[in-house]
Amino acid sequence: MSTENSGGNVRLSRREILKGSLGAAAGLALSGQIAHGIQTPAKPVLKAKAKSVIQIWMWGGPAHIDTFDPKPDAGNDYTGPLNKAIATNVDGIRIGQSLPGLAKLADKYSIIRSMTHGSNGHETASYMTQTGRKAGGRDVFPCVGGVVSLFKGRAAGYKGLIPPYIVMTKPQGRFSEAGFLGSKYKPFATGGDPGKREFLVEGIAAPGITRQRQKARRELMHKLDKFGGLMKDDPRIQLLDKCEDQAYDLILGDAGKVFDLSTEKEALRESYGMNTFGQACLMARRLVEKGVPYVTINYTGWDTHKGHFQTMRRKLPELDNGMSTLLSDLSDRGLLESTIVWWGGEFGRTPKVQWAPPWNGGRSHYGRVFSAVVAGGGFKGGHVVGSTDAKAETVKDRPVYPWDLIGSMYELLGIDPKAKLPHPQGKTVLATPSAADGYKIGGRLKEIM
Repeated sequence: MSTENSGGNVRLSRREILKGSLGAAAGLALSGQIAHGIQTPAKPVLKAKAKSVIQIWMWGGPAHIDTFDPKPDAGNDYTGPLNKAIATNVDGIRIGQSLPGLAKLADKYSIIRSMTHGSNGHETASYMTQTGRKAGGRDVFPCVGGVVSLFKGRAAGYKGLIPPYIVMTKPQGRFSEAGFLGSKYKPFATGGDPGKREFLVEGIAAPGITRQRQKARRELMHKLDKFGGLMKDDPRIQLLDKCEDQAYDLILGDAGKVFDLSTEKEALRESYGMNTFGQACLMARRLVEKGVPYVTINYTGWDTHKGHFQTMRRKLPELDNGMSTLLSDLSDRGLLESTIVWWGGEFGRTPKVQWAPPWNGGRSHYGRVFSAVVAGGGFKGGHVVGSTDAKAETVKDRPVYPWDLIGSMYELLGIDPKAKLPHPQGKTVLATPSAADGYKIGGRLKEIM
């Protein structure tokens, strides 16, 4: 019962304070559920071939001439020591000499050699390649992962406890991934390192805290919670109990086990590569296997202004092992036909090598032309879209702009590229731009869809 002190102020009993706190917590929990999609979703209107996307984001920009658009006859000033192209299992398609594993799987992916946008700045180029919009203007547009989370996440019926948009291991960082869609469509960044003995996902696992200790802590909390037992029929308490059960299922139950890579066969783990990128690829396969719609592997280390070829000696074999095993593993499990794998960065690197100090054999930013790779989810394998000149410096035919590629992926995911996005100011904004918006349009990638 409430009491009143001599000053006329109402003093609340301990039970009333607890009830108020629990009510507020329940309200916060409910609002959290609403924020994650208990509203009328924007419905995909096309027939979907793909259920999920694994984006291998090559942070910094990979050199197209050293990977999927080799020019062995261009001369040492362009090729450096990477002066060979190797045959693939598809007649007529050759790729860089450091990718032998991927060369055996060219029938499973297609190469886009004529990507272009013209920007050489990390921020603007990243924004364009991830959102399909030009930088500048009043609006900050959401990236592909945010849009997929809108159309294929909780609001659209996704039931998993794991968030629908995952980034390993840290956000892209050069812009707001959710844009004007708001924070509920930001990715969940795992933190940690899947290449370590134990993958400590932030918010799910903590260093030095065993599963047994987590369980004991929960049991002690329940023993001390006398009022919760007395109020167990209160809908607010029931909602809190449900939220607690879901949280602990991620920590101790089956849902959280998806992050435990120790359950995989050691030979498969080694095939992916016992490093951060290789194990992130394995983790991505496990996540889409659980139905997660969008997973980004934020693969850093490709901004090679200095000592480019020394870095490539380490990074290209790592890329080859991880990505080739991912494609094979997805295919073997019947997941590749429903999973888009999208490889690329914000731009390419200058085809002509900068030998002089302080670069000492570096490659700089190059947005005039670069490569992307797509596989699965309705994309055909064994094709090349577009081409470049003899030194990989300009688009020779079939320019493909970021919004062309993104719109093609939306179609395969069952998302209408002309679908309206919810704008906080009520503006009419479509998922992809058009020529009427002042954009050059290369067209959807129908030749590989």
